[in-house]
Amino acid sequence: MDENRITQLFGIEHPIIQGGMIWTSGWRLASAVSNAGGLGLLGAGSMYPDVLQEHIDKCKKATNKPFGVNIPMLYPNIEELMDIIVANGIKIVFTSAGNPKTWTEFLQKNGITVVHVVSSVKFALKAQEAGVDAIVAEGFEAGGHNGRDETTTMVLIPSVKEKINIPLVAAGGIATGKAMLAAMILGADGVQVGSRFAASIEGSSHDLFKEQIVLAKEGDTQLTLKELAPVRLLKNKFYNDVQNAYAKGASVEDLKILLGRARAKKGMFEGDLEEGELEIGQVSGLIHDIKSAEEIINDMIEEFGRIKNTLNRL
Repeated sequence: MDENRITQLFGIEHPIIQGGMIWTSGWRLASAVSNAGGLGLLGAGSMYPDVLQEHIDKCKKATNKPFGVNIPMLYPNIEELMDIIVANGIKIVFTSAGNPKTWTEFLQKNGITVVHVVSSVKFALKAQEAGVDAIVAEGFEAGGHNGRDETTTMVLIPSVKEKINIPLVAAGGIATGKAMLAAMILGADGVQVGSRFAASIEGSSHDLFKEQIVLAKEGDTQLTLKELAPVRLLKNKFYNDVQNAYAKGASVEDLKILLGRARAKKGMFEGDLEEGELEIGQVSGLIHDIKSAEEIINDMIEEFGRIKNTLNRL
């Protein structure tokens, strides 16, 4: 593809960024995406500091292309992760779920490109004011933790584009070349893809979870637990337990107790399809197979070019 602001910013071939998803985005997936011309991200949100170090070491051995680290700022002891990132010469960090002012200046002083994930125009403007190098605007369709406003990608991207002047990446509901082209027509400079890479050979999540993604139909996911941290889940026993708790008038404290600890690990990494959190986007209904990261990127780029040419003829 032709160079644009995102490929130039990261030094990559295609403006496709793999989501730094917890329990899914390990070194195998990140290096495979980077080797295929996209930008791979390690999902540090589910990694202890020593585990992040191990994944950085292995990713460096598996690729000589750029890769980055995604860190949710809700992470406890985030200072340890930041120290590891700096010590290892990581050049790209995506931050989410917190105030971008907290870490942007520190990271940039250490030669790191900083991208912040937002779900609204208000937070996009705050991120730009904080001096980040680029923004990911993530629509309500996305899997995992999400915005409370329920703004869809198709509305969010042009709304954010209207207000900011730094590079913009679209996320939420993007799994195909068609969707990538649509996002870029709406104003994005590139796309971030999560759910499609969750159903990849190299994804570190459990095979049973990957099979559930492939089996999912339209309407099989729902955003819930807004009182804690909004999260889009596949409907399973745990999801039904949450809905029953709501029906009985559960308090925030009741929901915290029900959620407990390590629900996402139990579902996505250990393959407990009943009691685990199965975080995935609405676009799972369009994912019908498990492919390699390279195949996913090649398919997207081929379809992007083909549909673009068709539109040009129109």
